[in-house]
Amino acid sequence: MFRRFIAPTVEVSAHCDLPCGVYDPAQARIEAESIKAIIKKVADNDDPDFRTRAILIKEQRSELVKHHLWVLWTDYFKPPHFEKYPELHTLVNEATKLAGASGTKGELDEKVADDLLAKIAEIDRIFWETKKA
Repeated sequence: MFRRFIAPTVEVSAHCDLPCGVYDPAQARIEAESIKAIIKKVADNDDPDFRTRAILIKEQRSELVKHHLWVLWTDYFKPPHFEKYPELHTLVNEATKLAGASGTKGELDEKVADDLLAKIAEIDRIFWETKKA
């Protein structure tokens, strides 16, 4: 038992929780593209049952966008990323709000979906730049 306390230790570090390759903003982008497609379908359909189901699915996809962005923000991005990209906190905050109740979750506005996709594209750009380092 005493040997365990005096044994040399090895310090390791990683920039993410698991080996690289498990995080990707594409998950958020795919859900956001689905949201935009649903908004278009709802606009073209007067069937109240279809619209109700579509809106429910859109709200679920909006929650998934927020989830995927938060996972990147909390599990992948680390202090050195935030130092190099100081806009990252604001960017993720704005993107998650665009997917929230005042965004795609609560609206049927295609422009909001486009704005969300643009924010995700910017997060994606930064993400891939961090992977090069």
